Amino acid sequence: MPPSSHYRPAPRFTALGDAFYDVVEPARFPRHVLRYRNQRWADAVGLGELTPAEWEAHFARFEPLPDNLPRPLALRYHGHQFQVYNPQLGDGRGFLFAQLEDGDGRLLDLGTKGSGQTPWSRGGDGRLTLKGGVREILATELLEALGVSTSKTWSLFETGEKLHRNDEPSPTRASVLVRLGHSHVRFGSFQRHAFHRDRERLAALLDYSLTHFAPELCHTGGGDAARAFLRLVVERTARLCASWMAAGFVHGVLNSDNLNVTGESFDYGPWRFLPVFDPTFTAAYFDHSGLYAYGNQPAAVRWDLEQLALALQPLAGGETLHVRADFEQTFEPALDLAIVRRLGVRSRGPLFDRLLRTSVFRFLFESKLGFERFFFDAHGGRAGQGTAMVEDLAAYEPVDPDRRAHPYFAGDAPCTMLVEDVEAIWEPIAARDDWAPLEAKLAQIRLMADALRPA
Repeated sequence: MPPSSHYRPAPRFTALGDAFYDVVEPARFPRHVLRYRNQRWADAVGLGELTPAEWEAHFARFEPLPDNLPRPLALRYHGHQFQVYNPQLGDGRGFLFAQLEDGDGRLLDLGTKGSGQTPWSRGGDGRLTLKGGVREILATELLEALGVSTSKTWSLFETGEKLHRNDEPSPTRASVLVRLGHSHVRFGSFQRHAFHRDRERLAALLDYSLTHFAPELCHTGGGDAARAFLRLVVERTARLCASWMAAGFVHGVLNSDNLNVTGESFDYGPWRFLPVFDPTFTAAYFDHSGLYAYGNQPAAVRWDLEQLALALQPLAGGETLHVRADFEQTFEPALDLAIVRRLGVRSRGPLFDRLLRTSVFRFLFESKLGFERFFFDAHGGRAGQGTAMVEDLAAYEPVDPDRRAHPYFAGDAPCTMLVEDVEAIWEPIAARDDWAPLEAKLAQIRLMADALRPA
């Protein structure tokens, strides 16, 4: 059956020309076992009425959606990986599958992970482990519940292949994932054309980004457009980073090809959530220097933004583009407000909110109370320990006094996603094909999301 009347196909990326992508063929998989379908977001964009057979056809065999991209596109980009420039990047195990608009007219991308080899696979098999797919579901669901701007895991199929990996027991099961996001234009997308000194294509990518991701800036021209766009991306990315810090989230690999121009978190690899407040906590086992540790995330993100500024410099009309002041002016107040929101209280203004955030982080560092436990207790969780020790919190009023009566806060403990939680979900899948713990965790996350919904 055709998609509903709410489905709005919008295949825009090909207008940029084939210097921005490679047309690719999706892998053919021996099996298609549906493990996850995001019905809520499918309904929101007019694809919720797809039958199981249609869902499989589009999101496991990658038959084109009606009036959409006729063939998948592996996007080209460069980037700094651990602050070392790499001109050999690009979509190596994913592609842009389709584009559509939501009810507000915002452009959305459906992209893949684990969908096969491309010209940018660099010797890799182009596949995704099933555990990696499960981890992405868990990351995106919890971050969305915590109010972080994130891509949405759209679909996950187990594919019947056996993969060999160095960082988990092998052979292991394989999967193909589809995610929904506002953009796959990365900082590294601009870096690629700046590297090749291709001002024409750099300007074309800026025009595309202004049209679809910053229409309020389309009236600007020349160097003003580059400056205004960079300022907007800096502000979006600073707010994103602040929301990670308030969520206790460690992305793990903050390379410039893993950040996009819409300020949306995506492409989850070795992520972790903090057990306790620890600025040195790292997510990636290969991050030996702690470059992307929890406490270093703001500096790492700002560094990547500075690389975007350098890439946009040829379009700036001779004026040097800067990042630091705009980043700091956005990040610090955004983090203050993110902590205020996490505590479920009303802002008392910039000065008091800064003092509150400082007191909360000091208490968490000194007490080693569980990071999520603290915020759970602040809303009236059963244990009720810890928050009374933060003196500045006593002067704040709750946004919704009735929130404490929500069933989520009647539980004994908060919803967490520590490494042991993930392993407790994965072990029964690996051992017995038992998906009940994953379903139970997703139900707990959705209960948490309902409890934290703004009043």
